Order: sequence, then structure tokens, then C-alpha cells
Amino acid sequence: MKIKQSLGSRIFDVFNVILMILLMIIMIYPMVYVFSASISNNALVASGDVLLWPKQITFIAYDQLIYNPDLWVSYWNTIRYTATQVVLTLLVTSMMAYPLAKKWLPGRRTILLLAAFTLLFGGGMIPTFLVVQKLGLLNSIWAIVLPSLVSTWYLFIMRTFFEGLPEELEDAATIDGAGSLQVLLRIVLPLSMPVMVTIGLFTAVNQWNAFFDALIYLNDRSLYPLQIMLRNILVAGTNVQGEGDLTHLETLKYAIIIIATLPILCVYPFVQKYFVQGAMIGGIKG
Repeated sequence: MKIKQSLGSRIFDVFNVILMILLMIIMIYPMVYVFSASISNNALVASGDVLLWPKQITFIAYDQLIYNPDLWVSYWNTIRYTATQVVLTLLVTSMMAYPLAKKWLPGRRTILLLAAFTLLFGGGMIPTFLVVQKLGLLNSIWAIVLPSLVSTWYLFIMRTFFEGLPEELEDAATIDGAGSLQVLLRIVLPLSMPVMVTIGLFTAVNQWNAFFDALIYLNDRSLYPLQIMLRNILVAGTNVQGEGDLTHLETLKYAIIIIATLPILCVYPFVQKYFVQGAMIGGIKG
């Protein structure tokens, strides 16, 4: 049976549709503009003539980037930094969050308070750099991965999720002879895909976009991630061919943005359903 809507309800629905359309335009326009500017004539982009659609289409900016070996070296560095960060973060965070979700854990409250303390107070950039230096991690992948390996915020989200899982499943596995590590790997983690994918996506995006740690800890250009190259073109105003060649600098800026953003844009649709579910569960039960 159809439920007759009131005038106020119809007006509200129309307002919501208009608002959603406006939000879509606001979010989509920058992406369309960046892509259009990346394949337009450099002079037209610099003069502000390109507003939405490309003008005098040219792919010279992409040619300069694609045939530049530094791009692929930095791309590979970013991929391996991100992959290593995601795997280790999920592994270490889950192994710490799982016991903290158990009320019988001795010193549980103290550990949680110490972890919460790091949300408010940090050691600072210089002490962190000195620790990394003394450990001999400079100019290595571990200087990028280890200092930000565990996020307290992600730890609390995962712990809250683990607390909501049925204890009967773990008890049944324990009766069948499974140890704590087996319960975590075979029972808890398969049931925790939403929160694992959510935290994995957050970690991947943060590491993919990170450049400041690389500026501090890396001196070898062969270890630079993609975001350093992006920064050099956008902020420092340098061309991939050197300081003097600025012929296609404007289109290069937009082309490198597209190249750096494309992998995350391609991955997100496949994990969106897990992302929404994991974020809602962590937010409601927290």
C-alpha cells in the first residue's frame, strides 16, 4: 500500500535531493578540472582559460612524466612503503587490541590509560628523529614505517569491535583445542573484515599521501616516494627535467596529481561496503 506523503515531507525530500546534487557538483568539479587542466594547453591553463572542459588537448605532460624513470622509482617506493605499512599496522594493532578487549587481562586499565595518554601528548619531531637516528633506521624503509606503525585511535576502534564479537565462538574454539593466537587468526580476524578493511584503507591513504617523514629521514633520492616528486613540482616549482625547463609546468602539476591520486580512487570503490560498515560499528559501539 502506498503511504501518502505530506506536503512538508515532499518539500524535505526535494530539498535533500537538491542538496545532494550540489554536494556532488562541489566534490566532482575539482576532479574534472584537474583532469581537464592536465591535458590542456599549458598557456591556457596558466592564464585561467580552462574552467571545466579541456582546451587544445595535449598529452605532453603525461609523456614527460611517464617516460621519466624517477616517476616509476618513486611509484615503486610508495607502493612498497604503503603495502608494508598496512600489513604491519593491521598485524600489530590486532595483536594488541585483541587482548585489550578481554576484561580478564591483568593491567588492562593501565595499558589503556597509557595508550590514551599518547593521544594528548607526543614526544615531538626532534626526539622522534633522534630515536630513529640512534636505532640506525635513517635512509631505510623502516624509518618511514615504524614511527607511525600503531595508531592509538585505530587501536581503540579495533578493540571496541573485538569486544562486540560473540564470546561463545571463542569459547567453542578454545574447547576444541585452539590457542589464543589460533582463535585470533582463525575466528576473530575473519569476522573482523569490516574494521580491518576500514583501518587498512585509512592507513594506506595516510601512507600514500605522506611526504614529511621522507623529507626528514631519507637522503637517498632512490628511496624517495611519489609524494616527494609531487611536492617538488607543486610547491618547489621544479620541472621533472630540471630547474630551467618550465615550459609545461602548469600542466605537469595537474598531471602528477592525477597520477598520484588514481590508485586510491581505483581501490576505494572495491572496499566501500566494508569501509561504511566498519566505520559505523566502530562509531556506534565506541
